[in-house]
Amino acid sequence: MVPIISRRGRYRCGAVLLALAVVAGTPAATAAPEDTPGAPPVPVQPALPFPIPPLPPEFDSQFYSPPPEVVAGKQPGQIIAAREVHLAFYSVIPLNIDAWQLSYRSTNTRDEPIAAVTTVMKPRGDDGGRPRPLLSYQFPEDANAQYCAPSYSLQQASIPGNISGQFDIPFEFLLAPLTALAAGWAVAMPDHEGPNSAFAAGPLAARIVLDGIRATESFAPMGLTPDTEVGLAGYSGGAIATGHAAEQHGSYAPELNIVGAAEGGVPADLKAMINLSNNNLGSGLILSGILGVAREYPQLAAYLDQRMNGFGKAIAPIKNSLCLYSAAIFPFMNNKGLIDSPGDPLDDPVPAAVLDTIRMGHAVPDVPMFIYQANPDWIAPVGPVNALVDTYCADPRARVQYVRDHFSEHISLEIIGIPRALLWLADRFAGLPADGCGTHDEGSMALDPRTWPQWLQTAGAILAGVFQQPIGSR
Repeated sequence: MVPIISRRGRYRCGAVLLALAVVAGTPAATAAPEDTPGAPPVPVQPALPFPIPPLPPEFDSQFYSPPPEVVAGKQPGQIIAAREVHLAFYSVIPLNIDAWQLSYRSTNTRDEPIAAVTTVMKPRGDDGGRPRPLLSYQFPEDANAQYCAPSYSLQQASIPGNISGQFDIPFEFLLAPLTALAAGWAVAMPDHEGPNSAFAAGPLAARIVLDGIRATESFAPMGLTPDTEVGLAGYSGGAIATGHAAEQHGSYAPELNIVGAAEGGVPADLKAMINLSNNNLGSGLILSGILGVAREYPQLAAYLDQRMNGFGKAIAPIKNSLCLYSAAIFPFMNNKGLIDSPGDPLDDPVPAAVLDTIRMGHAVPDVPMFIYQANPDWIAPVGPVNALVDTYCADPRARVQYVRDHFSEHISLEIIGIPRALLWLADRFAGLPADGCGTHDEGSMALDPRTWPQWLQTAGAILAGVFQQPIGSR
């Protein structure tokens, strides 16, 4: 297997008050073009001048929350507004890359139009005239606040993740999207939780991901076409969006040329995750997921409003306002005990129906899948992932490679598995077949020698970025 990069050779911490004072007077985002055939492309708003910090989404309604009539006037995936942005290492060191944010129309699970946002990057260099593949990378945002989304967290002069509590996105950005960019791939990074930050609402995330790909392919500066080869990838909370997008591809966006989807630490069944986390270390994170799902499913929100006790209602606003710090609030909690129910609240009609709706496995993906999972995963249990693979592979058309890692757990596999996922996607972009189903038990994916050069290439991409070298140039 060939390493994926074998052919590619202003710190300002943005305080919200300062952002409000300085940016409030800046021009509004450029209006969307007319929705007629042959309409001119959406004008691109220039990046904020240095050293003005970006506004958190909660205070940037002109871009993140366009008027409902504007959103409703678009087709799914159609761009509403576009702007250039500066991305940086942990909000500090700027990267020598081309990057933009796109606001576009998507659709929620009630078939209502919503606005969504994706951050896109294009490698420097022309790739020798070859068609450029696109990686749609779904981060584990794992929070119910908009400022925790990648579109804000990745920008220069945003509040750094070690302060905001958004630890995963800046870290994974270095390991996966930046490495992919250095390989010459275009990259899209959607805010897949949507305008209400509906953490763990997988069917919603799927639509936002797929419409984000549509928007990215239609954005002229990216230089892509409707037949661009697309790969999906994500871990943990990012796997929720990735897995559901793979399942919905055939029914929601069959025109997209998705050639593979790689996911790890797979939350295949939130009900099983609630049971595992109850009175356990992961209870704080999983409660955030329950509250996030309720934001997309009004019937669950009404159920929680009626049945959740006073303590649960008191801590919910706190958890909803934090990034991953929320997971550290009240670990080992009896989440089920927060619900007034004569039996197991997960068996009550409303939660049971919603949890079944967001469970993976309702459709067999029509694209090749690479699934990797830690056998002793303490957040996303392995049992439902095994069952998911069995469900997929009962269909003779399924193409699934499943790797179980026996020495890792949820957090360590987040790091260890990324090189393997990128290499697998590189094979799909190279046109190598991925036929049939197969399950492989391994001691540790870190022991795969094919991934070792990948770590060096990732380090090379990071060093190039630190020293302001153009990323992705030949």
